[in-house]
Amino acid sequence: MLKTKKYASTGRKHSKSIWQQYFHRLIRNKSALISVCVLALMFLFSYIGPLLSPYSLNGIDVTLMKHPPDSAHWLGTDAYGRDVLTRLMYAGRISLTVGLASMVLSLLLGSLFGAVSGYYGGIVDSVIMRIADILMSIPGLPLLIIIAALLSELKVPTDYRLYIVMIMLSLVGWPGLARLIRGQILSLREQMFMKAADILGIGTRRKIFHHLLPNTFPLLIVVATLSTASGILSESTLSFLGLGVIEPTSSWGNMITIANNLIDFQKHPWLWIPPGVAIFITVVAINMLGDVSRDILDPKMKGR
Repeated sequence: MLKTKKYASTGRKHSKSIWQQYFHRLIRNKSALISVCVLALMFLFSYIGPLLSPYSLNGIDVTLMKHPPDSAHWLGTDAYGRDVLTRLMYAGRISLTVGLASMVLSLLLGSLFGAVSGYYGGIVDSVIMRIADILMSIPGLPLLIIIAALLSELKVPTDYRLYIVMIMLSLVGWPGLARLIRGQILSLREQMFMKAADILGIGTRRKIFHHLLPNTFPLLIVVATLSTASGILSESTLSFLGLGVIEPTSSWGNMITIANNLIDFQKHPWLWIPPGVAIFITVVAINMLGDVSRDILDPKMKGR
């Protein structure tokens, strides 16, 4: 009787899904917990913080231009007398939204094209992979700079540039993911459960979206974290160069453009250090979470 209970409990232990095992190991990892806490604070700071601020995003006060930090303005004011802390919160909304949106679009495009390419093979595989090879052969950042410069020449309105930046980042990011998903699909397609699906006469759409793609979710989680960090850095770079999100819309990248001025760089560090620190902390936390997720979900790392 005792043996039966022991075996039953052992069976329950080994019947945990991969997601239960993932979250169980994630909460036991100190680096992952620190990363999750930091990211949660950054999201609260960016999305809830502006609601608690007594200042508006573009509240201009010429009497307080470049005023140093004090009890009223914790991070000082900028060249127009606007509260830097409030603008940092709103800028976080833009930078995080761009990173997340470009990541989602990249995952959708990459997983879809990769799954179709790996499942069908033949001419479909060749066409999709050659397009991916062409895009991957072009350096991503110079390509983004060229496209953004064209948008500036075409006088694209500020309200639309944010969405165009998201689309540009996703178009640059999907080829690498598509190749990874294709490799996974080619391996999964030969597994016994797919042969059983063929015997049962399950449709192609159901095979791809209900049987093949769900088995690539561990890989997608790792890629999602790294893509988000990459999207934030790319947006910040473009905005710093004046080719991404531009004023009056604020982002962490275009807030650092003040560092181009030597006087402001030396005399007014509160104008550019806070957004730089925000980018650094956010990207490091996302990358740490991605590394831990990779170690947990990679079967080769199970024993570590």
